[in-house]
Parts: sequence; structure tokens; C-alpha cells
Amino acid sequence: MSNLSPPKAILITGASSGIGEALARNYAEPGLFLALMGRNVKRLNAVAEACRSFGAEVMADIVDVADRDAMARWIGKIDAVHPIDLVIANAGTSSGSGGRGENEAQARDIFAVNLAGVLNTVWPVIGPMRKRGRGQIAIISSVAAFRGLPGAPAYSASKSAVKTYGEALRGWLADDGIKVSVVCPGFVRTRMTDGNIYPMPFIMDADKAARKIRNGLERNKACFGFPWPMYWAAWFLGCLPPGLTDRLYRLIPKKD
Repeated sequence: MSNLSPPKAILITGASSGIGEALARNYAEPGLFLALMGRNVKRLNAVAEACRSFGAEVMADIVDVADRDAMARWIGKIDAVHPIDLVIANAGTSSGSGGRGENEAQARDIFAVNLAGVLNTVWPVIGPMRKRGRGQIAIISSVAAFRGLPGAPAYSASKSAVKTYGEALRGWLADDGIKVSVVCPGFVRTRMTDGNIYPMPFIMDADKAARKIRNGLERNKACFGFPWPMYWAAWFLGCLPPGLTDRLYRLIPKKD
């Protein structure tokens, strides 16, 4: 692991709330350019104003992360003026099952945002970063990536896909000077988790999560998560035989 030079231009998707908002506020400082994308105009503008009050230059836009062409145009426009040093593919969504499982529309929407959205965020910067011979990509996955959760099959699968994809990208892009990190948070207090009615062990405030993510990225960690008891428990669960995890899952409340 090595400490990287501080980025001067950062792009964050899903910045209107939760981890994305906390990351934007954490990084905001004089001399930094922030490109923020979200889906809620009012909340995104509030985040942008807060970051400007910290001295950062901010561009905030409403863009559908699942729209490949729109993302390519938006990112290309930004990179042409402010070469992006760090892109954080954070935008994500989840649907509750209510014990009945996800319907097809919910599953497709989750994959469109959580998986295709990451591709739409990452690919427009790979070419420019390669030409510059430097850059950093952070992909926000989840501890759910280690083993599929019956109450959230599409969410688990999408997060598993981007985790593996990010790990592979790290090796593929290493010789081009591009650093890639995968982040696997446990429960973080956000709008997404506010509606959960089941226990969320070791739940962490978004601001604390942002500090941990920034620290891990500055050290160029390959794959990391938090809080550590949740991260390692999820890893261990992924190592267990399916017959045992099937029995364990019957004891876990489904995601609402």
C-alpha cells in the first residue's frame, strides 16, 4: 500500500445523499474541483452549496447513471475542462422484498443502477486516465457481495459483480498507472437504510464511513470494508458451504 497524491478533481455519483453526500463534504476544500451527480435536485443543490462553502469548486448535475450516453457526455464534458483524478462510482439502489422476493421490474432496476451504472461511470474515464498515465477509480460495493442474501437477491448479485469487476480492473489497469479500489461497507445510516425495520448490527454514520473510505483510497487499498466485525463476518459467511448458510438464512429477517 502507498499514500497517493491528493486528487485535484473528483467525480462522485450518488452524491445527493448517504455515503456520496458524506464523501463530497469530506473532500471539499479550497483548490479542489468536485463533479457531483444525483437524482434529487433539491438535495444535490444543498450538498453542492455546502461543498462550495468549504471552498471547493463544484459542478452538480442531475444525470441518470443508467443512461450510458448521457453519462459519457457528462463525464467527457467535465474531464475536458477538469481532468478527473478520482472517480467514485457510488450510486446505488435497493428494493425491499417484504418477504415475497423482488419482482422483475425491481430486479432490472437494481442491475441497471448498481451494475450498468458502475460501467457507465468507469468506462468514460479509463481512456483519458490511460492517456495521462494516472488516475484512481473507487467502486462502492457492499458486504452483501460475499454471499447472496435471500431477501435481496438482485442487490447482492449486483454488488458481487462490481466487487469482482473492480478487483479485476485493478490488475488490468495497474500498468497504466490507474489505481482501483473496491469498498464493501456494512450498514451505513442513509436514506436507503432508514426504512429497514430489522436489526442492523454495527451500523455506522455516513460521515464516519466517508472518513474510512477516504483513508483507504489514500492508501490505495485493493478491497476493504467496515465495520471490521461485519466485513469479516460476511467474508466468513461466503466461505461456508451452501447447506449451512441455507439453514442460517432461515433465521435472518428478510429485507423490507
